[in-house]
Amino acid sequence: MPIHATEHGWVIETDATGYALGLNPAGLLAHRYWGARLNDPADYPAAPDPLGWASFNHPAQLTPEEYPGHAGHKFAEPCLKLAFADGVRDVVLRFEAAEVLPGDTPELRVRLRDSAYPLAVTLHYRAHERYDLIERWATVRNDGDAPVTLERVWSAQWHLPPGDTYRLTHLTGRHNDEMHLRRETLAHGVKTIDSRRITTSHHHSPWFAIDRGAADEEHGEVWFGVLAWSGNWRISAEVTDFLSTRVSVGLNDWDFAWRLGGGETFATPSSYAGYSAAGFGPASRQLHDLIRDTFLPHGGAVHQVLYNSWEATEFDVDEHSQAALAERAAAMGVELFVMDDGWFHGRNHDNAGLGDWWPDARKFPNGLTPLIERVNALGMDFGLWIEPEMVNPDSDLYRAHPEWAIHFPTRQRTEARNQLILNIARRDVQDYLIDHLDRLLAEHNITFIKWDMNRNVSEPGWPGAPGDPRELWVRYVQGLYRIWGTLRERHPHVIWQSCSGGGGRADLGMLRLADQIWVSDNTEPTARLGIQEGFSQVFPANTMEAWVTDMGAGYLPLEFRFHVSMCGVLGVGGHLGRWSEAQRAEAARHIAHYKTIRHLVQFGDQFRLRSPQAHGFSAVQYVGKDRAEGVLFAFRTHLPPPALLPPLYLRGLDPSARYEVEGFDGARSGSAWMHAGLRIELSDFGSTVRRIRRV
Repeated sequence: MPIHATEHGWVIETDATGYALGLNPAGLLAHRYWGARLNDPADYPAAPDPLGWASFNHPAQLTPEEYPGHAGHKFAEPCLKLAFADGVRDVVLRFEAAEVLPGDTPELRVRLRDSAYPLAVTLHYRAHERYDLIERWATVRNDGDAPVTLERVWSAQWHLPPGDTYRLTHLTGRHNDEMHLRRETLAHGVKTIDSRRITTSHHHSPWFAIDRGAADEEHGEVWFGVLAWSGNWRISAEVTDFLSTRVSVGLNDWDFAWRLGGGETFATPSSYAGYSAAGFGPASRQLHDLIRDTFLPHGGAVHQVLYNSWEATEFDVDEHSQAALAERAAAMGVELFVMDDGWFHGRNHDNAGLGDWWPDARKFPNGLTPLIERVNALGMDFGLWIEPEMVNPDSDLYRAHPEWAIHFPTRQRTEARNQLILNIARRDVQDYLIDHLDRLLAEHNITFIKWDMNRNVSEPGWPGAPGDPRELWVRYVQGLYRIWGTLRERHPHVIWQSCSGGGGRADLGMLRLADQIWVSDNTEPTARLGIQEGFSQVFPANTMEAWVTDMGAGYLPLEFRFHVSMCGVLGVGGHLGRWSEAQRAEAARHIAHYKTIRHLVQFGDQFRLRSPQAHGFSAVQYVGKDRAEGVLFAFRTHLPPPALLPPLYLRGLDPSARYEVEGFDGARSGSAWMHAGLRIELSDFGSTVRRIRRV
């Protein structure tokens, strides 16, 4: 059992890490330890019981509470803030009981209760042993009759060992420019990253990594975590004046309120966090394995090479044009044909049709079935693009139900991309979408859905909301999960992709429902190298759809463009009608090559050898779990002459085994390839893919 009860409290252990909490003499539930696993549960320190600092800082202010409520003489960031019906606006939590639930993923539950009101808070801790990760969330239950208003309810507060020099790594960006790694020293005060957009957002990611300032891919202690949520979120990294650093993770409390009625319970999304003693690389691989093994609906499925029709036809789709593209795609070895926007009722441009999810009778007079049968006869599966959360004012749905859009009654409804957002917090809207999309999937042989969302929220009103209108932020996401989850249950064979104008909704919450994420609308390969590096900090390569398009075609070889996309789930999105016969033949060779290595890319351990965000010469390597084979990708963008490319040092090999690397004579030990390295020469905008095999 990885969860131990000791005289000092509780210890949660994974294969290599330990986490401890307990009650201090003042009765506060305090953090005790987080780091490398110790030899014995009794080795972990007792809960701290600090003295105060004059009259301005009570001992409670200095105590690293596991889940602090807003109460008393405490001024650090609380996890829970609320208002009782009588106007009292703090919560004084006292320990009540704890229990350990055995199972494949054991769980510690610590129950706290307010000292004066019938309010219970349960802290949940799960040990994911072999992934060296701990999962935390909280539930708040109102055991009284009078309602309670939740104003902040976070998932977890993660405490770092006492110290005063920590560095935060996080991801920033914007549409078409996602996933930039940012590293900054944490100063005293609170550093906040968040989303207020009703989606995860292109601009920040609900992921953090903390180190002491010098960690790299292979060295140094790293503490890291994520939030499994697909709406507004917040991460606050706080450094106090008492050598205390903590990272709070949870729902964004900006414009948030939740009316918790008598007998009702509110559960937060889960936060997953871990510790690596050997840098950022192992931290990523821990998350990759957890996501592949426990999150993805089809985690063990080999993802197909797809073709998407958007760049070739945009809205001008019909049976003939799509069939012509399908024939060329099939001849190249594509396995999945996806028809993008423009197929549904009234959709001739981006200002009409959203909401009316049935085939356009003018474009498809016989429905979608003849096209799907033609695609299947060519040996490919068929997929479709949809954007169910949106509605155009020029649509049958909006004309029938304008009240279904998110809006304030007294404000003009702001359109973006000529569309509004449906209020899927409403049960009737959920049922409408479930009904129409279920019918679409039931009546057609569709195996892949690209679910898009091409704008963020405005006028976040909900006239007639059953509770506080500010519950919209959470109920919207819960509605999304219900729609998607219901369709998944009814059509379990379908592979779903999460897209929001690219990487606007890339998070672990979606990966319980979707198998893939569309990382960015920017498919220019030199930009994608950096975007894909940032994405890999959290997500495994089998969740990363990567297309070869016509972006960069004027200055980048087709080989380079394919090699970049082969680092994830390979797709093609270029206009095949404009590709020459020679280009299509070359594409067929790259697709065939990818099929021989995709098991390594999609399921192997990923090692970032040289950063494309930092260097013009970069490399990434994938190694099978049994360490019998691997594949190396290397890329050179523009390096002004004279340029000397440094050696590459392979990773993840068995040091005592012997390996051959494609393009190099003879076998060498894994230790030699990893410590003596190898040299690869590339010209500007050159790339190479090399197989690695144990002999």
